[in-house]
Amino acid sequence: MRTYDIAVLVGSLRRESINRKVATAIMRVAPPALRFRPVPLDNLPMYNGDLEALRPESVNHFTAQCAAADAFLIVMPEFNRSLPAVLKNAIDWGSKPMDRNVWRDKPVAMSGTSPGAIGTAVGQQHLRQIMGILGAAVLGGEAYLSFKPDMLDAQGNFADASTRNFMAAYMERFSVFVGKLVGA
Repeated sequence: MRTYDIAVLVGSLRRESINRKVATAIMRVAPPALRFRPVPLDNLPMYNGDLEALRPESVNHFTAQCAAADAFLIVMPEFNRSLPAVLKNAIDWGSKPMDRNVWRDKPVAMSGTSPGAIGTAVGQQHLRQIMGILGAAVLGGEAYLSFKPDMLDAQGNFADASTRNFMAAYMERFSVFVGKLVGA
């Protein structure tokens, strides 16, 4: 059975972000065919400022890590109704004409937490549009979870069985999606 390299992008730079913890919990319930590799955004500049001529090494490193992945899991907060600036710019850098578009034809799963349905719907639409324009294959039915303080237990796993089973099923579906698009 083939394993697939999944780059994990967490759209939050806060070290204690609930979305970093959710990303870890998601990786724990995923099938063994998915091998996860977090791609940090910490060293990326906040804004690209037309850095095409003189790009920071952190941008080149980010683009190379994303290009090497078979697929992506994007876990991000949705409280601000738009993509966090660093993630949006990171995606933009990975699609510049001077680079091979690292997003084209790559499967993408989206997840994260949301305090409410409106922010989630707007954020999902924004991310889906950006990834669609770049030619990525976004798995439908994004797995956004309503934030609650007891979502994760003391070990960092999903606390209730229904959430755990939902996320396990979502990642199983993503595994099948990746297998069909990337190949066996």
